[in-house]
Amino acid sequence: MDSLSPEDRSQLMARIRGGNTAPEMVVRRILTRLGYRYRLHVRGLPGSPDLVLRSRSAVIFVDGCYWHRHSCKRGRSIPSSRTDFWQAKFRANTLRDRRVSRRLRAMGWRVITVWECQTKPSRAPALERRLERLLFSGRCAANPPPRRK
Repeated sequence: MDSLSPEDRSQLMARIRGGNTAPEMVVRRILTRLGYRYRLHVRGLPGSPDLVLRSRSAVIFVDGCYWHRHSCKRGRSIPSSRTDFWQAKFRANTLRDRRVSRRLRAMGWRVITVWECQTKPSRAPALERRLERLLFSGRCAANPPPRRK
C-alpha cells in the first residue's frame, strides 16, 4: 500500500525533472571542457535527445539508471508495491528507448547513452575519456577536433 494519497503522489512525481538534471550537467561540463558545441533537448528529433552535437552527427541521452533500467544495482531495483504496474512501466520505457535509438540511427545519428551512475565524481575521468573517444571517432582532416582550453 502506498503511504501517500494519490494527490500527494501526483505532486511528488510532478517535481521530478526531465532536463537540466545533475547527471546531465556533469556531461555538459565535460563536453564544454573538451571544446564541443551542442544543443539542448532538440524537440525536432525523436526522443528529444538531451544533447545534440550536429558537427559530430551525435546525440547523447543522459538516462537515469532506475527509470531506464541500467544493469547497475539501482537499475535492477523494483518497488515492492504495485510491481505489475512498475514492471510494465519500465518495460515500456526500455522499448521506447530502443525505438527512439533505432529511428535516430536510421536518420544517420550516432546515439550515445550516458548512465546516471557513470556521472559520479569517481567515474568522471573514465566518462570524459569515453566521450572524447566516441566523439573523436569518424573525424576527418577537414573537421579536426576542437582545441582544448
